[in-house]
Amino acid sequence: MRRRTPTAGLALALFAAMTATLAGTSASAAPAPAVPALAAAAAPDISVTNVQAHLTQLNSIASSNGGTRRAGSAGYTASVAYVKQKLQAAGYTVTEQTCTTCTYPASNLIAEWPQGPADQVIMFGAHLDSVSAGPGINDNGSGSATLLENALVLASQNPAMTKRVRFAWWNGEEQGLQGSKYYVGQLSSTQKGYIKAYYNFDMVASPNGGYFINRITSATAAPLKAYWDSFNLQPEENTEGAGRSDDYSFANAGIQTSGYAAGASYTKTSAQASKWGGTAGAAYDGCYHRSCDTTSNINATILNRSADGVAYTIWNTAVGGTPTNDFSVAVSPTSGSVARSGSTTATVSTTTVSGSAQTVSLSASGAPSGVTVSFSPSSVTSGGSATMTVSASSTAATGTYTITVTGTGSVTRTASYSLTVTGTGGGCTGGQLIGNSSFESGTAPWTATSGVITSSSGQAARTGSYKAWLDGYGSSHTDTLSQSVTLPAGCGSYTLAFWLHIDTSETTTSTAYDKLTVQVGSTTLATYSNLNKAAGYTQRTFDLAGYAGQTVTLKWTGVEDASLQTSFVLDDVTLQVG
Repeated sequence: MRRRTPTAGLALALFAAMTATLAGTSASAAPAPAVPALAAAAAPDISVTNVQAHLTQLNSIASSNGGTRRAGSAGYTASVAYVKQKLQAAGYTVTEQTCTTCTYPASNLIAEWPQGPADQVIMFGAHLDSVSAGPGINDNGSGSATLLENALVLASQNPAMTKRVRFAWWNGEEQGLQGSKYYVGQLSSTQKGYIKAYYNFDMVASPNGGYFINRITSATAAPLKAYWDSFNLQPEENTEGAGRSDDYSFANAGIQTSGYAAGASYTKTSAQASKWGGTAGAAYDGCYHRSCDTTSNINATILNRSADGVAYTIWNTAVGGTPTNDFSVAVSPTSGSVARSGSTTATVSTTTVSGSAQTVSLSASGAPSGVTVSFSPSSVTSGGSATMTVSASSTAATGTYTITVTGTGSVTRTASYSLTVTGTGGGCTGGQLIGNSSFESGTAPWTATSGVITSSSGQAARTGSYKAWLDGYGSSHTDTLSQSVTLPAGCGSYTLAFWLHIDTSETTTSTAYDKLTVQVGSTTLATYSNLNKAAGYTQRTFDLAGYAGQTVTLKWTGVEDASLQTSFVLDDVTLQVG
């Protein structure tokens, strides 16, 4: 929270209150009707232990960067990277928006769960920056970590959505709500209209804290209040925070707002201490904007109730109904070339988007005369993949064409593949195309992050002494390895192969924290993670026939999060053409 500056089941009652909100009830509307005792809602219990683990990471980031996560600092950048990596691994659509008008230009981080109607948005935000004096764990690691864990739980449960849920972590709040002001200022009037409610969470674990709600009598606040009412907490209006946090940016744009807070520098009254506990006559947070705002400055009980109240609000405003069985279709690579009398292949992959997996029948249209497209297998269960073979006769029409790959199940989904048909090739010059394939001859012709090609004894090579070792630092880190090659036209096979060993200290069996992405040009061939760890090397192979006659760059990118190392070790990389 910034310092004050001068400024001129919950059954029918909750349903009615939120319906009024989503319909655009004004800020001056009558108080929401009384809400009955809390029903057993479908909302999940949010693990406060997991929320505190995120706070530990943010505290560690500050400690490694001069004791602060102030906007524009290295600590803030690392905080954004930590949150972003978690969200991307969970499947969110994540955008970094640079606040160019902020005192310290840096990123707002916006994450949208890609389910539910895009014109019906429920938004949840917290500022990610601290003041320069300290690590900002209550202010506002607590709000940031609460939203992060809620986002991860929403993704893991993947319920049917009646509304679109969008999360935001703001830059520059401590300099005057600058990041959120910038974000709202970039929205068109139509986009503002899509946001049916904005919920703000700023300092939700104050050690001597209370239970405060922004605009407590508004329809928007109804689910937040209903959850705390179920504990008979008797929450109060957040008068201390009025106009001092990022909900103010949205309220000024006519968007309905609410949120939780546990208090900052104001003093707890005797009446508040009687109903909430704590010390009367002392500040809600004695370490507000100080260096002592660390992980020791957290009230776990208030944090837990805040995190669960956020989940309850998400589930009661945006979740519901029976999941529709849906899937998506993708082709990799998205383009290819075939000579007359030749063939090429691509991989058609399907993903279950919502509901249950289903049988998907594959077909293709748009092929020119003399070109046939087949699939093996011709139908898959969504989540599976098939090989698409494109064959050209000796009289196939030359040119570039768009092939539409169609998956048919309970719904129909399509993907596009650009096919170029050339005249008969002038013969195949085969062989192994990768230079220095076992890394024994220095670094050329590879381009790599310093230290990636190494004979270090920390990880064994598969053959010889050298290998490419990406990541393994146990901190936020990115390594790359690449080589450009020219694939001759007219050959019958184009096989990329490499041996990969993945070693990790991560203990999870469900979350991909650290990732290795394999690309040819801008197309991703595969992504591996800490979940693919194995004791030895495993050979990975890919068909690159779609790139015949082209010069392409093969690239491996390893991205590691802020803790617990994962090593991606490659050896014996070949591209055999024949």
